[in-house]
Amino acid sequence: MRQAGKVVADVLSKLQEMIEPGVTTHELDHMAEAYIRSQGGIPTFLGYRDFPRSLCTSINEEVVHGIPGNRKLVDGDIISIDCGVTLNGYIGDSAKTFPVGKIDKEAERLMEGTLKSLFAAIEQAKPGNRIGDLGYAVQGVAKEYNLGVVRDFVGHGVGKTMHEAPQIPNFGRPGSGPRLKAGMVIAIEPMLNLGTYEVKILNDKWTVVTKDGKRSAHFEHTVAVTEDGPEILTLG
Repeated sequence: MRQAGKVVADVLSKLQEMIEPGVTTHELDHMAEAYIRSQGGIPTFLGYRDFPRSLCTSINEEVVHGIPGNRKLVDGDIISIDCGVTLNGYIGDSAKTFPVGKIDKEAERLMEGTLKSLFAAIEQAKPGNRIGDLGYAVQGVAKEYNLGVVRDFVGHGVGKTMHEAPQIPNFGRPGSGPRLKAGMVIAIEPMLNLGTYEVKILNDKWTVVTKDGKRSAHFEHTVAVTEDGPEILTLG
């Protein structure tokens, strides 16, 4: 899983170098698939429940599961890219939100708060803690930054399949939910909005957008729960 996680981290690093105004999401997807295969991996998302691409590319008000295509990035956009890699039967899963050119202060606040909430949750991924502790940590940062917490989509266990138990909501009560144990591997992925938590799915049956049209950010790491505390497998 560390090996799969490293390929994911490398993909996101290479994508960061490509992201600029005028680039299409198809170009990002093409590069990602080619690199994943060059490393002996398989794009986990491609064909998953008939998803047609290797990446999820979600721009501005798109929360998650955006489908790459001919859309060109423009200055001031933010783009959330989610990438999964299967290597030797094991999966790494990570997401980052990137700025395109110069972004405004609101987008900066959104990205900063979402990333901070991810690391606050990761700190709670210790044996003996409960799933509710992670969600409560995300909620606390979201409140500090005045951001809405998406409730309809959650993190998850990950291993030989992409979505395993337990579910990891980005909200919760401390001390509630399943207990974490050493050896578990989970994907923690806050999705926070500049507006309310409410979202809807577009007619393509995949792309999730905010109901109020305000922007959303998404950060995710695959994290191993160890006796020594959390180990991030997708840092690179």
